[in-house]
Amino acid sequence: MLDGARVLVADDDPLLLATVADALTHVGAKVTSAASGAELIEQMANEGPFDLVVTDISMPWMNGLQAMQAARTAGVGTSVIFMTALADARIPSQVRALGENALLLRKPFDLSQLVAAASELLARKRTTAVSRTPP
Repeated sequence: MLDGARVLVADDDPLLLATVADALTHVGAKVTSAASGAELIEQMANEGPFDLVVTDISMPWMNGLQAMQAARTAGVGTSVIFMTALADARIPSQVRALGENALLLRKPFDLSQLVAAASELLARKRTTAVSRTPP
């Protein structure tokens, strides 16, 4: 499903980080992991570009939203899935503000929902890339 897609997964919960990384690897993604928002930014700079970022919102020092807002400011338009259990009513609009290639996944979620969201974003990216290719 995600054959060969380069995916960066960031979460400060080691168990969830491993579970998400394993699930995406199982469907063909090449996964890089980050244990914090700072590490997410570092991996994007040193190991990127990535086809997709999957990040928790609530992480110490720099949360996933802040990290991806910084990436967008730097011109990085990588597709992103935000995971959260937070009930903050501002989160959906903050995710929408990052563009159509950003999705919100509420915890708890089923791994099939994660794979479906990742597949959808990567398909959008392919469609956009094809439509921008000159004849």
